[in-house]
Amino acid sequence: MEYDQKNKLRTFLTGFSVAWGIFMLIVLLGAGNGLANGIAYNFRDIAENTVYTWTRYTTLPYKGMQPNRRIEFTEKDYYAIPREHPEVALISGANYHNDTISVDKEYVTSDIVAVHPDYAMIDYVIVKSGYGRFINQLDMKNRRKVIVISPRMGEILFRDTDPLGEYVKIGNLMFQVVGVYDDPNNKNNAPAYIPFTTGQLLYDNGYSMHNIMFTLQGINTEEESEAFYERFRQRMAKRHQFDPADRNAIGMWDTGQNFRMLRGMTNGISLFIWIIGIGTLMAGIVGVSNIMLITVRERTKEFGIQKAIGAKPSSILGLIIIESVLVTAVFGYIGMVAGIGLTEVINYGMEMAEASNGGANGSEESVFRNPTVNMTIAISATLLIILQVF
Repeated sequence: MEYDQKNKLRTFLTGFSVAWGIFMLIVLLGAGNGLANGIAYNFRDIAENTVYTWTRYTTLPYKGMQPNRRIEFTEKDYYAIPREHPEVALISGANYHNDTISVDKEYVTSDIVAVHPDYAMIDYVIVKSGYGRFINQLDMKNRRKVIVISPRMGEILFRDTDPLGEYVKIGNLMFQVVGVYDDPNNKNNAPAYIPFTTGQLLYDNGYSMHNIMFTLQGINTEEESEAFYERFRQRMAKRHQFDPADRNAIGMWDTGQNFRMLRGMTNGISLFIWIIGIGTLMAGIVGVSNIMLITVRERTKEFGIQKAIGAKPSSILGLIIIESVLVTAVFGYIGMVAGIGLTEVINYGMEMAEASNGGANGSEESVFRNPTVNMTIAISATLLIILQVF
């Protein structure tokens, strides 16, 4: 009786170590995935290899010209950049104008951004099917007075009326609504978009360009980025007559640097979590090995009797392995189910909290999101600890 109680307790503790190892691995992987998903979600509206440039003032004299000169982008830059840099894939200018948009007595005050057609793909401005379209080349060529508005603008200005094809008033001019872009956060301060040529003519004397943004292809490392920046500054300095060493003349922000940094950070976190998780699995594997050794030692007499009555060594070994596999499989499955269940409960709670107070205010940013684990990884980890007994 005492032997059976000790054996049951030992078996339970060994199984518990297996279940705990699987459980902790899944929870840790879920936490790592939640962090990575949260970071990726917060950057969902930014293309990975996008460069934003804007004008500043010079701080160094150049060829007899004094510092503190304002650099201004023009259409020459817009056409020259992709010609001089084959890495550039998509490109758009952006001019900003704040004004009142009204329909009868209803109005909103908003930023009106004049952009090129590529802007939609650069900044992830999505117009879903049935909600019209974004700015196109014909709008640009004919300087059409068309506008793409946000869902919130549509609610305020048109209430229950479909805004597509209707007109809004900006200043003293009428613009036709050709699209309503998707905005899951339904932000009050979301901008409206008009063709760049129209906005440039109306608000910027048909000349200047506030910002230029473009995506890059084939730039994957920090060294390649730095080489591109140097070439870009050299060409811009030559065209606008400023010292290439003057870093203040034009501003630049490359999202690729941020993404590479975040990718390195999440990869480091994932590696750390895998090391800890594998350590817990190894503890379970050691526990199973110990129970096999102790079982063999304490059942020596039993095995001797079995051999005396004709049992083969292979059948005795098979019995030990089957018992170990059974213990490992049962408790491993319990640990896997508990781990997956906990991550799913946490994810469900987060989704419910977000649904109750997130969407309407536009404040969905989070550093932790969807902390679940791929079922294949969970099953593989469980099978790994089971197969080690062989």
